[in-house]
Amino acid sequence: MKTLLARLPVIGPLTRMLSGQSSVAAPPKRFRGSRSYWKERYATGGSSGVGSYGKFAEFKAEVINAFVAQRCVRSVIEFGCGDGNQLTLGQYPEYFGLDVSEVAVELCRRRFASDPSKRFALMSDYGGKPADLALSLDVIYHLVEDDVFEAYMRMLFAAAARYVIVYSSDSEESAARVAAHVRHRNFSRWVARNLPAWRLLERIPNRYPYRGDYREGSFSDFFIYGKASGADRPAPAFGPR
Repeated sequence: MKTLLARLPVIGPLTRMLSGQSSVAAPPKRFRGSRSYWKERYATGGSSGVGSYGKFAEFKAEVINAFVAQRCVRSVIEFGCGDGNQLTLGQYPEYFGLDVSEVAVELCRRRFASDPSKRFALMSDYGGKPADLALSLDVIYHLVEDDVFEAYMRMLFAAAARYVIVYSSDSEESAARVAAHVRHRNFSRWVARNLPAWRLLERIPNRYPYRGDYREGSFSDFFIYGKASGADRPAPAFGPR
C-alpha cells in the first residue's frame, strides 16, 4: 500500500490539463507515469488552471461551503490540494490538504502560514486519520494507471468518516485517451461495485458544462456520497499542527 500511495498523482486543483481544463505551463515532454508527470509539472512552474479560478472556483466553493455548513462538517481532508487557490474560497472549520508534490505542499504552507486551521503534507506522510468529509476535486481523471486509481479510491473513501465529495467526469472514454496524463473513468460504477457501504446522495451538474471551450465549460460534475453507517457521527479533530 505504501508503494501505491507514493505513486498517486494527487494533484487536485492544480491539474486542469485536459482539453476542458488546461493550465498555462507547458507539460513535460515525455510521460513517465502519473506521479512523475505532476511532480515535474509543479517543479517547472505549473500553476492552477481555469478550473481553480474565476467562475469555476466560485461554483465549486459555493457547493462545498453550503454542504459543509448544512451538514455541520467539522473537518475536511483533500487529496490533491494543488497550489491552494481553490482553498482560498473554502470555509472549513479544519482542513488538511495532501499532495504528491513537495512544491505544491510548500506553496500551500506559505500561502496559509497565518491560518492555524489549515495544514498540509505530502501524500506519503498521510497517517490514515479520517475527517468528516473527504474531497477529490479534478483528480480522478488524471489517475491513468489502474492500480493507482484503485488505491486512490480506497484511500479517499477510507479517509471519510461521514461524507465524500468528488468533482470529476464520470464516463468510460478511456479507450480513446485524449492525452497521456488523462483517462476518463466511470468511477461511480466502481464505487457501487466495490464500496457498498457508501451511497450516492446527490449528483450536481456543472453550472458551466463543457461545450468545446475549456475557458467556458467543464466536464466535471459533483458527486456527493454518504456513509450508510455513521453519517451523523463527526470525526475526531486532526489535533495539533
